[in-house]
Amino acid sequence: MITEARQLVDTTYLQARKSLKRKLEEKTVNPMDFLKHLKDPIGRTRSAVRAADYLETTLKLLKRKLHLSGKQSFNVTDLLSRRQKEMISKGTGCDYQTRSIKCPEWDFYRTITGECNNRIHSHLGSSNRAFARWLPAVYEDGVSVPRGASEGKRYNGFPLPLVRKVSNEIAHTANENVTADQQLSLVFMHWGQWVNHDIDLAPASGEGASLELQCHTSCAFKPPCFPIKFPPDDPRMLGPHTCMPFVQSASACGPGAFRREQLNAATSFVDASTVYGSEGALATSLRNLSSPLGLMATNQHFTDAGLPLLPFESTAHSICLLTNKSANIPCFKAGDKRVTENLGLSAMHTLFVREHNRLATELRKLNPHWDGEKLYQESRKIVIAINQIITYRDYLPLLLAEETSKWIPLYSGYNEKVDPRASNVFSLAFRFGHTSVQPFVSRLNESFQPLGSFSHVPLHLTFCAPWRIIMEGGIDPLIRGMVVDHAKLMKQNQLLVEELQNHLFQQTEVMGLDLGAMNMQRGRDHGLPGYNAWRGFCGLSQPQTVEELSEVLGNPKLAKKFMDVYGTPYNIDLWIGAVAEPVVPQGRVGPLLSCIIGTQFRNLRDGDRFWWENPGVFTPQQLQALRKISVSRVICDNTHIKKIPRDVFKINTYPEDFTDCQEIDVLDLSSWKDEPESDTKGTSGLRSVKNNKCAMRRSLPCLKK
Repeated sequence: MITEARQLVDTTYLQARKSLKRKLEEKTVNPMDFLKHLKDPIGRTRSAVRAADYLETTLKLLKRKLHLSGKQSFNVTDLLSRRQKEMISKGTGCDYQTRSIKCPEWDFYRTITGECNNRIHSHLGSSNRAFARWLPAVYEDGVSVPRGASEGKRYNGFPLPLVRKVSNEIAHTANENVTADQQLSLVFMHWGQWVNHDIDLAPASGEGASLELQCHTSCAFKPPCFPIKFPPDDPRMLGPHTCMPFVQSASACGPGAFRREQLNAATSFVDASTVYGSEGALATSLRNLSSPLGLMATNQHFTDAGLPLLPFESTAHSICLLTNKSANIPCFKAGDKRVTENLGLSAMHTLFVREHNRLATELRKLNPHWDGEKLYQESRKIVIAINQIITYRDYLPLLLAEETSKWIPLYSGYNEKVDPRASNVFSLAFRFGHTSVQPFVSRLNESFQPLGSFSHVPLHLTFCAPWRIIMEGGIDPLIRGMVVDHAKLMKQNQLLVEELQNHLFQQTEVMGLDLGAMNMQRGRDHGLPGYNAWRGFCGLSQPQTVEELSEVLGNPKLAKKFMDVYGTPYNIDLWIGAVAEPVVPQGRVGPLLSCIIGTQFRNLRDGDRFWWENPGVFTPQQLQALRKISVSRVICDNTHIKKIPRDVFKINTYPEDFTDCQEIDVLDLSSWKDEPESDTKGTSGLRSVKNNKCAMRRSLPCLKK
């Protein structure tokens, strides 16, 4: 049985790869192929996903052989003995994926994979493991079939509406009908995506859309295809049997659970895995190992007016080549596969690779005796601290406003009992940021004026288009645009712009994707309970009637719309229900999102042994220096931009709100100077290691002596 399952999965994987390769050669890709490229499992993730696919396929074959298909709610694993389950787990390779590893006695730097951050449970927060579940999964069959997969099935007395219908009736906003946020800039929106990509990545199922499955031509639910059906009155339906393609997230091996759990390919920690990767082989390939300077690799073909750009993927058939066939520019390569999804994100990636190399260069001047590995690790440590500080000190208080201290109280040290894993619900909830995306990308010159014909590009023409950075002025014009442009305000009648609701990845084909519908379908795919269950989890009221819902939403008209579409608040999909709530005073999300986001970020901080403020991670002098960092300084140090606002998350007008870069506090690295000792035997910084040894073994105790 296991052998048969392995053969089936391997054949499907091979077909999927050949299919995509052929499409790239023939230059006939569809929007789903772009999305799949951004979420394709690679390296160790691919092995983890494949093992989970072997396991699921084995159970399906077993169910078929035992003729249990008629008993929808019957779980085949109930028939298996513990020994049989162990045998299946071993034979599919799942037990190897979920093994616990022995951690070294002490460690000075965090691992690339996030393993051993928690020394008791070495896997907590590490990459290629299942997301945490804060509420039990809800599947149609109790195991893996998403709610809504069987037509007409009722939940709480009502059938689930098509997600596309919800998107059309509640989420859709015309591009020209957008209210600008009067306080916050597009940098704020981009930072949200940047930190989100650091915390979670649910890759697409490894089987993907092989030719046999045809996720983009059939409307049937055949895992991993879970197509998005069009309501009969949808203006974009091309024919009676057309659907929007949708591939399920990859599942993860779980220790004996045998219920579908989704895999997080990124480390959960805020650890700049966007820059460095979440697994060893990728991390090594991103480094410049040609000289012992601790640098990250940069582009060998192009520069940005003398400043380095990100390296390219090594693939000859890169999907990015197809967004401008004459330019011949492949996708960028970074610690996260989604680097080329949009231009602002590529700019953030570029900034932090440059910042790493700037720090490594400065640290080498201070400590010529440090080797390349030490320079790399110390620079990485500072880049991670910068990301943690900006996220918690600057970003979250603007997002959560007065709810911040309620969910994220002052730091009181590392707690090994806190589970730092990214939760499944957070991976959906943090997509609230899609509602603050503007429909156009603007690029500005040195005087912050539109950059000729390049200045105002519809968003959908910038997806997977790194050629626009290389051939249209680099990252500076993009950053200037992000700094002075307003984020879109999330309003109840303006949730998702047309560019994202109808034209996602519409680079090469008529049928773009719908991000709102995909978010809701993804929630169902992930087995997430509905809106009211999460309100209950957060200790909030659970509206039952249209009157109660209109009180929660502060909007009777919208509440009626929800009830007309869903029948009951219990069936409302988490994403749409959460983004429709009125925001907390001064904040940018409602009470439910404040709870989910606040809880997650508190866990990520308190359960991180290498958190920048945890005693022993940095010296008191280094902590003092780090407190002065800002996004503005990172921009000043790594672009040609000479004037910048002090707070780039807020809205600023040029030139009155702009300051000369020389006026912005710099990160003073003098406290990283480390005199070589005669007894180091080539290991520099040993004094600090000795001081930190006990602190890093668990945390704190011997520092209190």
